[in-house]
Amino acid sequence: MKKYPIVPLGEVCDFVYGDSLKETDRKGGDIPVYGSNGIVGWHDEAITKGETIIVGRKGSIGEIHLSKIPCWAIDTTYYIDKTKVPCDFTWLYYTLKALDLTRLNKSAAVPGLNRDDAYEQKISLPPLTEQKRIASLLARADRLRSLRRTARELGESLLQSVFLEMFGDPKINSKKWDIEAIGELVKPTKQINPKSLGLSEFWYVDITSIDRQNKTIVEPKLLDIEDAPSRARKQISANDILVSTVRPNLNAVAKVPQHLDNQIASTGFCVLRPDIEYLSSEYLFAIVQSKYFVDYLVKNETGANYPAVSDGIILDTPIPVPPLALQEEFAAIASGRSGAPPVSNVEGLRGRMSEAERQAQGLFESLLAESFA
Repeated sequence: MKKYPIVPLGEVCDFVYGDSLKETDRKGGDIPVYGSNGIVGWHDEAITKGETIIVGRKGSIGEIHLSKIPCWAIDTTYYIDKTKVPCDFTWLYYTLKALDLTRLNKSAAVPGLNRDDAYEQKISLPPLTEQKRIASLLARADRLRSLRRTARELGESLLQSVFLEMFGDPKINSKKWDIEAIGELVKPTKQINPKSLGLSEFWYVDITSIDRQNKTIVEPKLLDIEDAPSRARKQISANDILVSTVRPNLNAVAKVPQHLDNQIASTGFCVLRPDIEYLSSEYLFAIVQSKYFVDYLVKNETGANYPAVSDGIILDTPIPVPPLALQEEFAAIASGRSGAPPVSNVEGLRGRMSEAERQAQGLFESLLAESFA
């Protein structure tokens, strides 16, 4: 890789303070209004002169956004609409993202970014032609990542639509299904010491193993039996549903795959093992991803700094119980078993979309790191 001059960020651009614009004063025009977390409204007047980079100053500190048109950056942000040296704004946008200014927060109570700290960060400054080449490459990878994300979300919305069509909204229960507590519909599970498995090593699933976005177990840990943490106590079986009891608003849930049968999960999970006489695993898995379920847990959580629910709260959650035959029909649609309706590849399609998104994300991050190494 070619070597270019290394300069402080402050020699390339200035971070200008954004200006206050109350929500009641926004006129609803075609000018985007940016806060630290992105577009927060629309106005009929801009304070920037052209293409603009917005940097989170308070709140979502260090977050970076790019507006291709003049905009209004509010007072929780800094903005850049001109540079001290020739710069491609898309290249500078990705440069700032690679710097990860979020790490410069110095206040635990009220997150904030001091621009003087940002100015001290060193960046490589290639010629303008090289900046444009890098920007074009990264923009294409970013677009691919965005398209893959959109495709996955469409797959998820399709399965959600099938669920709502078949069963209705669990909160309203418009189809008047019987209502039962989850605990009445699942089998008891037990806690064990991993050493009782008689194995030299085991797979351990903790909260960090869960991909919250895709609702899958992606990073279980293979541990020596002697290294088992004290929280490694919940035995899991294939098709169990894991529900994190910590920060229930994040909805860290997953279904246990076959290859993790008879392994161990953290006590930070409530393990739900559906009684197949009443409940299919796929139906229960859809329920625990629903807004109704998340809202119920959040309503019953305790602890302001470390919100959590008990296993008991989860087991006491009331849910509609449709006929098992209808649940099985949904399971066939979700899993793509033979004989299912034409939409039966939804779950498989969603899995492939998730994998494609992960690959696109990996490509983008690799290119970003390589471009600004």
